[in-house]
Amino acid sequence: MRAYTGQLSFTTRKRREFINITPQVERCLEESGIREGLCLVNAMHITASVFINDDEPGLHADLDRWLETLAPQGPADRYRHNDTGEDNADAHLKRTVMGREVVIAVTNGRLDFGPWEQIFYGEFDGRRRKRVLVKIIGE
Repeated sequence: MRAYTGQLSFTTRKRREFINITPQVERCLEESGIREGLCLVNAMHITASVFINDDEPGLHADLDRWLETLAPQGPADRYRHNDTGEDNADAHLKRTVMGREVVIAVTNGRLDFGPWEQIFYGEFDGRRRKRVLVKIIGE
């Protein structure tokens, strides 16, 4: 069995945004040379998420609105975490709902997706440098 470890890095422009990272993960898979196995993709930040869904702007707007309804950014004093001087308690909660990572099967050297599936980085406390780990194992 072989293993590959890669990192994606980028700077988010907004506090909350969804970034399609599928092409970068596909490049990692190509670099790995692995044809059959598993690909783990996870956010390296406690206020961010990696998830799989459709790359459709209306859906992204719906997700953002839904998450903001579940865990509104303000007022800051609604969250005990913000008593520490932080202002990102909502981002931690959004990450918990959206999840930390995804695992995708690798078949014949390709990510084995269903129809319309893409990999997204979900940022909930952005405007700074961020990292994503890509770990691929297989043959």
